Amino acid sequence: MDFEAVTKYSKLHAKPPGLSLQYGTAGFRTKAENLNHTMFRMGLLAVLRSKQTKSTIGVMVTASHNPEGDNGVKLIDPLGEMLAPAWEEHANHLANAEEQELHHVLADICQKEAVNLQVDAFIVVGRDTRPSSKKLSQSVIDGVSALGGQYHDYGLVTTPQLHYMVCCRNTHGDYGTATVEGYYQKLSKAFVELIKQATSQRDGHMCLKVDCANGIGALKLKEMQRFLPPCFVMHLDNDGAKGQLNHLCGADFVKVHQKPPVGLEMKPGERCCSFDGDADRIVYYHTDAAGHFHLLDGDKIATLISTFLKELLVKAGQTLTFAVVQTAYANGSSTRYLEETMKVPVYCAKTGVKHLHHKAQEFDIGVYFEANGHGTVLFSKAAEKKIRCQAKEEKDIEKREAAKMLENTIDLINQTIGDAISDMLVIEVILALKNFTISQWDAMYTDLPNRQLKVKVADRRVIDTTDAERKAVTPLGLQEEIDNLVKKFKSARSFVRPSGTEDVVRVYAEADTQENTDKLAHEVSLVVYHLAGGVGEPPKPVAS
Repeated sequence: MDFEAVTKYSKLHAKPPGLSLQYGTAGFRTKAENLNHTMFRMGLLAVLRSKQTKSTIGVMVTASHNPEGDNGVKLIDPLGEMLAPAWEEHANHLANAEEQELHHVLADICQKEAVNLQVDAFIVVGRDTRPSSKKLSQSVIDGVSALGGQYHDYGLVTTPQLHYMVCCRNTHGDYGTATVEGYYQKLSKAFVELIKQATSQRDGHMCLKVDCANGIGALKLKEMQRFLPPCFVMHLDNDGAKGQLNHLCGADFVKVHQKPPVGLEMKPGERCCSFDGDADRIVYYHTDAAGHFHLLDGDKIATLISTFLKELLVKAGQTLTFAVVQTAYANGSSTRYLEETMKVPVYCAKTGVKHLHHKAQEFDIGVYFEANGHGTVLFSKAAEKKIRCQAKEEKDIEKREAAKMLENTIDLINQTIGDAISDMLVIEVILALKNFTISQWDAMYTDLPNRQLKVKVADRRVIDTTDAERKAVTPLGLQEEIDNLVKKFKSARSFVRPSGTEDVVRVYAEADTQENTDKLAHEVSLVVYHLAGGVGEPPKPVAS
């Protein structure tokens, strides 16, 4: 290892003394001005990971739905998946090491992971549209160069596009062509093939309003439009021409505030959706004739997609294992609809996409979405092979057509990660094939009213959970109190979990009415405040 080169470069990317960062599901995130050293060091780490896996590794510079002044970085593993947990720990040690410790930490990683420094390394880099991203991505490249790694800078790409590129490069083209145009071509070809089946059912154009959060999604949708059929008309709002990234717009804003983004005019019955800043989340929404706002979040999306896939599997006569993976935040109505009406198995995983992704891999077909709109569908290699084989060789015409539709659906889905563009196209195709309006989709089931609150505590670590974060183990007596409160309300459910980044406890509640939901959330918050070391004023009742 060329420690001299590392030292020389590192001085140009010095760590602010005492600064400590934590690698989470979304990588490192903080104010952009504090990330120079972290970006450089993640370039170093990506080279070591590439050498260890003998694969291309990705580095994405983005803070997703965070404010424009923030930024972040995450590494992408060989098949486009999240960084392995052991390497998250290495990322923490490397990012937080003081300058004089840097060589020791790098040597320690090499020793623990048996990194062969003679192996070539190749890194792909991408960035979002934040003003700070170009300079910070150069810091990543400096880190790659310091350890002699080769790289390709994709420049401005969505986060899911970079995940796609990594997978394409490491599967030698089997997954697709590792270019942005290759991504557009793969998805649009599958979209066109599927939409052909719907032309007799649709009258006129498919129209969709898209809130692009003033982010990278607008740029990439504009590029992709020429690949899509004329029948699909997109109206792009918050396209970056004016307004700040994620400010009063985007998927996170719409989900949290339960209202449309600024800058998007809605008429009753119009189909609208919002991306987040790096285009890996999507939520849909509409207003009814009375002007009421209706949100169709990740739960609604998972239900629509899984219903479609289940119907195709039945038509094709395929007996593949199939399941939906949710988190504790999934609305109880969606879980009941899937289990009781659609007869689809539902599993609960810990919050965080990496946990859902891992669980979904246990099935031939696994659908996973967080309520925030981040999710995708995974097909096992065996399932893909069976479906593609049936699409070519099946003698029964109806079964073969169903298998062909499944095959095109596989190609339309970005299996590496939740992808707003891919998910949008899947949803639009399903609605066209079913001849559904957004109101009909929304009416598949009715969400239970829900409320999320935060309680400030002295130390969030006093809360420990089990059962995919649905039950509190500590402090003693807390879960018993929550259970007793839940019994007071109809169709009620509540759980608490510690924040991953700050000393607060997150409270979730749902019940038959919004009034009961708010009462339950407030009473659970008070219990948390008294039993888990609440600080400041006790939680106040929820304002109606």
